[in-house]
Amino acid sequence: MDTYSVDIVYQAINALFQGNNPKEQEKANKWLQEFQKSIYSWTIADELLHQKRDLHANYFAAQTMRNKIQNSFSELPPHTHESLRDSLITHIGQIDEQTDNVIVTQLSLAVADLALLMATWQEPISDLLKALSPHPAAVWPLLEVLKVLPEEIDSRFLRLGANRREQVHKQLDASAECVLEFLCMCVQREDLDQQRIWNATLRTYSAWLVIHAFPLTHICDNALSQLAFRLLSQPAETSGKLHDNATECVCALLSCMGSRSGSVEVEPQVARIFEAVCQLEAAYHLSVAHEDTDKTINYCGIFTTLCDAFSFDMLEQQQAMKGLDLVLLCVGHFDYEVAEITFHLWYKLSEDLFQRYDDKLTARFRPHIERLISALYRHAQMESDHDGLIEENNNFYDFRRKVSDLLKDVAFIVGSNACFKQMYIILQAPNTTWESTEAALFVMQNVAKNILPEENEVIPKVVEAILGMTDQTHIAVRYTSIMLIGELCDWIENHSDLLEAVLNFLLYALQQKNGLAPAAAIALTSICSACRQKMVCHISGLVEIARSLDSFQINNDVAIGLLKGISLILTKLPREQVQPALREIVSFQLQPLAQLLSESNPCQLEKGERSDPVYWIDRACAIIRHTNPDVPDNVEHPTVAILNDAWPLISQVLEKYQSDLRIMERTCRLIRYAVRMVRKQAVLLVEPLIKQIVVLYAMQHHSCFLYVGSILVDEFAKTTECIAGLLEMLQAFIEPTFGLLQLENGLRNNPDTVDDFFRLASRYLDCCPLQLLQSSLITPIFQCALIACSLDHREANSSVMKFFINLLTWGRTSNHRHVECRPLVVELATQHGGALVMNLIQASVFQLHSYMLADVAEVLTELKHVVTNVQMEPFLAHALESLPKKNSGGYVTATQQQLQEFSNTVLRADTTKAVTQALKTFTRLFR
Repeated sequence: MDTYSVDIVYQAINALFQGNNPKEQEKANKWLQEFQKSIYSWTIADELLHQKRDLHANYFAAQTMRNKIQNSFSELPPHTHESLRDSLITHIGQIDEQTDNVIVTQLSLAVADLALLMATWQEPISDLLKALSPHPAAVWPLLEVLKVLPEEIDSRFLRLGANRREQVHKQLDASAECVLEFLCMCVQREDLDQQRIWNATLRTYSAWLVIHAFPLTHICDNALSQLAFRLLSQPAETSGKLHDNATECVCALLSCMGSRSGSVEVEPQVARIFEAVCQLEAAYHLSVAHEDTDKTINYCGIFTTLCDAFSFDMLEQQQAMKGLDLVLLCVGHFDYEVAEITFHLWYKLSEDLFQRYDDKLTARFRPHIERLISALYRHAQMESDHDGLIEENNNFYDFRRKVSDLLKDVAFIVGSNACFKQMYIILQAPNTTWESTEAALFVMQNVAKNILPEENEVIPKVVEAILGMTDQTHIAVRYTSIMLIGELCDWIENHSDLLEAVLNFLLYALQQKNGLAPAAAIALTSICSACRQKMVCHISGLVEIARSLDSFQINNDVAIGLLKGISLILTKLPREQVQPALREIVSFQLQPLAQLLSESNPCQLEKGERSDPVYWIDRACAIIRHTNPDVPDNVEHPTVAILNDAWPLISQVLEKYQSDLRIMERTCRLIRYAVRMVRKQAVLLVEPLIKQIVVLYAMQHHSCFLYVGSILVDEFAKTTECIAGLLEMLQAFIEPTFGLLQLENGLRNNPDTVDDFFRLASRYLDCCPLQLLQSSLITPIFQCALIACSLDHREANSSVMKFFINLLTWGRTSNHRHVECRPLVVELATQHGGALVMNLIQASVFQLHSYMLADVAEVLTELKHVVTNVQMEPFLAHALESLPKKNSGGYVTATQQQLQEFSNTVLRADTTKAVTQALKTFTRLFR
């Protein structure tokens, strides 16, 4: 298979789809992928489509044609574009009812993409309608082309650019009346397969509604909108697929009207559409009666879109309330999946009300939120015959998690106290079932944090009832009650007379083996966090809990949370008591770790188990991170001696597990928090730590060692005697880093290394800028950063840009802190400024996401503070000149005027925000 021909390609397709030998199939697949990249695939794919040998060959050819147009259109010389267009239209015209849908889609996308890319094709819609609409068999594929064409306008693969998109939108707007007329004619034709044509027509109509191609006056009463509403009003007679497409159509119609409403002229149309949607209530009830959940979900989507599309102040109060009534009707459906569809609307409403901060407006929506909470309470109820707790990985657990988030968002509208009382009334009702009790407690749990600690009417009774629960109470009720106690931690802090009883209750639950222990540990962590000072007298009991941690039925994440809570109490101990208690709790973690290291025949390392060093390292890290007593600078921090004693063990871990990235990352994290905690008092560890991480980094290339280096720079580079050693560390890091990044795809494959290396370089610039700028290291680092500009990884690119910003800041005329730095930075900027601007512009246009451009803008702004406009102008001009003036389809990407406007804006801009906006507008010309 070293040459390409129709027969050889056909053999490869047969080998891939019809063969039985996996190795041969893989070989054929790779060969076909290479073939698709070749220039010959254009003509061979075209020939395969003409020959129509079999389904697989047709599909492969159609897919190849679409991929080539989308990704390799520049391969074709302009004079071949018309023949390609004519050939594709011929293929579309030969589609019949037996043609596979996938082939139709691929060919339709090929035609649509060609129409968008080919600048010389002036009137594609008109040409397609003239060529294909007279032939009944071609109506279906024509509808498919008309559907995908507006959808492809914003394709990130085509990169049409803002100018071309504007041209296309004008073309579509000019053709909209003809298209609408054609679509209306399609649904009235009786010589075609009605179901197929109606489905295709409604999908196409929706696609054109989404891009707002039709005038509002044309979309309310036309045959298509009427058809969609008619189909939806007859759920029993309408097929599922047609119902889905009619739903999509009405939702697109509502979104279109909502985004363009507000003027007096369209108010009658809005009112008519609103009334038409309200009349679907009867159809909704019919779908519920027939237990047709898919159609019920469709109606719910329509009602939700109605309220979502029109902001509530656009609708009259009566309309807004009616819309929410329809949505609440769906929330009340017995299936929680229907209710879940509406959640984003309630988030949006709560955010809107919160931002407006208008009590009268909020009060208007209060009754609806009360009804919502009542419905959520019912949906959150477990089945009455459920014995245990809800398993974490099932759909109902996920739904309750979403309910929890929603309750926290909307509670302020009714008031957390009122919501709590509403649930308390349910608890007080006679003959309340366990599942009703649990659901009421679940709602209480999610609003408890916002209740004022002074509340004395309901909470004392609820807490008393929870503390009095027996082992006979359903396990789920006990679990949720414990979680509620944890959420009431701030209230308990204000009612410390109950603290002893609460702790005893939680300790009892913590020792249970029935699933209650995790809830008890989480609640105890919250109590420790909220009641720090009042928990000091219980420190001996907490130390015992830390000692017995592995006897409790909790996972390591929960255990780490509990250790965090205990550490927060340690912080409040008298200074002389902190170190003994801290040493004891840390030893509970380091002794098993030391045992792991000393075993001559270590057992198999099981991730997340006691045989995993990370199990103990994470625990020790949590303790050190959160034990932060108030210690003056001239007094030794209680962690210092513990850290110095633990260093040999930490060093052993680094040595023994050096090839395991996960263990290295967690160990470096422990070192990070330990050094951050004791700061310059960790000076004894600096030299041995640097020696070890430099050697390990050279061998293993784990970027976490670079991160530890940046922490050391941050803490010690302001100490003069440490600077030389820290610069030697940077020198040692550079060679392996550059070696790794210079490999093929080195930047893309190692974004963490890029991120951590330039974070490290930035720390040097923050803490000892003069010494770095005077060294020979700055130029290679700068040149590496120039190459890394194009990396489209968010964190890595941000670190590269931060490096440039920190560097250029020292070149400002306003820099009075290190004035010796200014001439060094000016020299760098003058020498490399042109390359920097070139790479930033190229990266912004072709590689970076729009949300990353603010960092690029900040670099350009800082550069303007270092070099003059006289220097900056040619930098920009050269960078802009290198951009393509025309795209593969022959249309203009950016006019000379647009290039000049961008350059002028950047040169004149006083703020980063102005440059950011200019960059975003400019890059859209090429995307």
